[in-house]
Amino acid sequence: MTVSTTLRDVIGLDGALPALSTGTLIMIDFQNTYRTGVMALPGADRALDAAARLLDRARAAGTPVVHVVNDGGEGGPYDIRAEIGRIEARVAPRDGEPVVVKGFPNAFHETDLSEVLRRLGAGPDLVLAGFMTHMCVQFTAQGAFNLGHRPTVVAEACATRPLAGPDGAPIPADALHAAALTTIGDLFGPVAPRVADLPD
Repeated sequence: MTVSTTLRDVIGLDGALPALSTGTLIMIDFQNTYRTGVMALPGADRALDAAARLLDRARAAGTPVVHVVNDGGEGGPYDIRAEIGRIEARVAPRDGEPVVVKGFPNAFHETDLSEVLRRLGAGPDLVLAGFMTHMCVQFTAQGAFNLGHRPTVVAEACATRPLAGPDGAPIPADALHAAALTTIGDLFGPVAPRVADLPD
């Protein structure tokens, strides 16, 4: 099957992966809710292990790190005041790493993320990882692109869940994950398949 040229190639946007040491890492919604209960993702643990490797590399390189969490209110699956809504231990913030609280899939919408990035002296390159690929990762990548950033998503450090398609047929998590990453790579930014693909 012949595939189409990406919009990035059509309009001449750079497709090179950024060096981790020159970017800012944004860790999106790595909350306990995605490991258990109604929001559990089939690939959550695999993605968390990859995210932990990514975070370790970023810290070793002196890369600024920003954590993002979704707050869905008390008593729900995104309650950041409860254990279910806290950031998973493998990728928990260290002292000095800011945590941005959001209420929408795009982490830039009605949050102080842009101000946090300015305070950190962030350049155009943002490295994104998190949950869920088709929702908060994709829409944060779009939001970053719309604001003039150059987001790169690390595929193995993201995951999503199976859903019913418009016709009711099930769409496997891996297929939805791949579709979201393809959407991101078409326009919003490069996709690094693995943590190891990012240069130092």
